[in-house]
This record gives sequence, structure tokens and C-alpha cells, in this order.
Amino acid sequence: MEDKRLWENIKSGDKQALNKLHEKYFHQMCLYARKSTNNSGIVEELVSDCFIKIWENRKKININNSVKNYIFLILRNSIIDYFRKKQVGTETLENLPEIADESYFDEQKQYALLYQALEKLPKQRRKILELAVFESLSYKQIADKLNISRNTVKTQIARAYRLLKESLEPKDFYLFYFFSQKKN
Repeated sequence: MEDKRLWENIKSGDKQALNKLHEKYFHQMCLYARKSTNNSGIVEELVSDCFIKIWENRKKININNSVKNYIFLILRNSIIDYFRKKQVGTETLENLPEIADESYFDEQKQYALLYQALEKLPKQRRKILELAVFESLSYKQIADKLNISRNTVKTQIARAYRLLKESLEPKDFYLFYFFSQKKN
């Protein structure tokens, strides 16, 4: 269902429409919020609060342009308010990108698809891949950290890539794959 139509249904009190909007943008919003904090509890709370605010204020809100831009703007403001209350330095907030145009959200959609594919991996395999890709650890460092063999690390990463390749569009997979490659 198109966003404008969803929004009109939400304004008239349709909770199912709110659920659809939530399902459509939840992962993208979490990725956006993760730019300011890695605490997944805080991230999910901030995103969920946005949907609560939308529901509670639905009759007062008029969205003339992009529903997507509007909900991300609410999220951005919620993040700023959260860190102001916590009195965190402004360097955390500098990592938040401005809500500018649809191209930013297209990129976020690709990240959301990648995040969903990573979530489907078995827990241990995902942990190994995350250590290799996001923390830039070598196979040996991962093996030492997790008390497993280097060959197990190598095998699990290969299997993770195979599952990601099956789950993602080729251009998204290869973008991730080439970004993540380094000498091990």
C-alpha cells in the first residue's frame, strides 16, 4: 500500500495501517538510529516511540510531502531529544545525517535488506561474520576470541557469504562482499 494511503488510513484510526507502516520502515529506522548509538535497546525504544507519537498525534499531523521523510524527521528529533536529556556531547549527534532526499532512503533500504539478511544467519555464524566485517578482526583473532579453530572461522564465513548471496539481490551482495574483503 502506498505511504500516502497508509497515512490517510492511520489518520482515520486504522491500527493495521500503522502496523504496515511500522513493518515497512522499522529496520531502516533502526539502522538510522544506530548511527548515534550501538545500544539496540535504546535504538528500538526510540523507533517504537516514533510510532507511538505518530499514533497519538495522528489527527494533528498534516503530511503534505513524503510520509517517509516525516517519520525519519520525527526519529531524528527524538534522538536529539534523548541525547539532550542524557546530556551526551554533541559529537554523538554529529553522526546523524540530515534528512535530505529520497536517495538517502534508497541507500538505507539497501542497508535494511542487508540487516534483515544478516538476522537470518545462525547466531554463531552471524557473530563470526560481524567480527570479521564490522570489527575487522582476522580469522586468527576471531578464532582466539571465540575459542574455535581458524578453519571453523573460515568455513562459517564462507557459509555466511553463501546464504547472503542467496538472500540479497546480486548488486547488494557484491557491494557488501567487496566492502568486507580484506586479507586474512
